[in-house]
Formats: sequence, C-alpha cells, structure tokens
Amino acid sequence: MKYAVPVSGGMLSQHFGHCEQFALIDVNEETKEIISKKLVQSPGHEPGFLPGWLAEEGVSVVIAGGMGSRAQELFARNRIKVVANVLASDPEQAVLSYLAGTLKTGGDVCDH
Repeated sequence: MKYAVPVSGGMLSQHFGHCEQFALIDVNEETKEIISKKLVQSPGHEPGFLPGWLAEEGVSVVIAGGMGSRAQELFARNRIKVVANVLASDPEQAVLSYLAGTLKTGGDVCDH
C-alpha cells in the first residue's frame, strides 16, 4: 500500500496544498514496515489537481496536517483515505504511527 505525506523543509507540511514535496511511502501492510520511500516535487497548487495526480501515483492513504474540506471530498472521490490534522512532524514516523494505531491528530489547522 502506498501512502503520501506532504513535506516542507523535510517535515510534514501543515498546509497540504502548499507543500514543497510529497513523501511517497510504500508499506507492507502485513508486517507494518516501510518498504521504500521517495520524495517527489509537488506539481504545485492547482485546485482539484492533487487528488487525481496522487491517485495516478497509486496512493491509497494521505497523511496530512491541514487540508480543506473540498480537497478531502476530492480525495474520497478518488478512493484515497485522508488522515488530516496530524500532529507528527516526521513523515515516516507518521506512517508508522498510523499503522500502529497511535497517530495523534489535533484541531483543524486549515482555515478553508
């Protein structure tokens, strides 16, 4: 299964649409281990584009800080689960915590 985490400055970005990169992390769901990770440049913030682009990349789950409700709806249409308002800062640790059921989330940090 492939996870996407928006990244800015090497850390989980708190504003999904304005991140510098995406960490695309492949996980073995049975062993709950990371198989591979690659960083790809964000294609930029164009409303409605990122959900389709990440679906084409094979992403099943997005782990993010702030994300607007419209973006979350578009991800749902693309059959991508969204975990938003994540408090973790390390992308890999966020995925591992999600797999372990210990990922912490907070209030909505996105104002739209």
